[in-house]
Amino acid sequence: QVQLVESGGGLVQPGESLRLSCVASGNIFKISTMGWYRQAPGKERELVARISSGGSTTYADSVKGRFTISRDNAKNVVYLQMNNLKPEDTAVYSCNLDARSYLSNANYWGQGTQVTVSS
Repeated sequence: QVQLVESGGGLVQPGESLRLSCVASGNIFKISTMGWYRQAPGKERELVARISSGGSTTYADSVKGRFTISRDNAKNVVYLQMNNLKPEDTAVYSCNLDARSYLSNANYWGQGTQVTVSS
């Protein structure tokens, strides 16, 4: 069983930065696609950023140019660097590990970390 633990959330003012981290247990991190999702109050959960096992990345249009996803396969960690944060970025951010291309039902979620952007 894979466990994902997010950290780095908090309360910041508009324009400030945060870096989220997600540490994965187990031995399938390197073959997994990792993603960050968020859900704001009253809204649907949405994909923020994704990074494949090979390092290719995708971003939601709303965060392009501001957020950067990266991974450290030696440490089983995926990061989300969030710059120039805006109030509309306020949400619970959750980490996702997806290895279903290799292992049946290998799709896991962390518990989430709160990011609040407010003046």
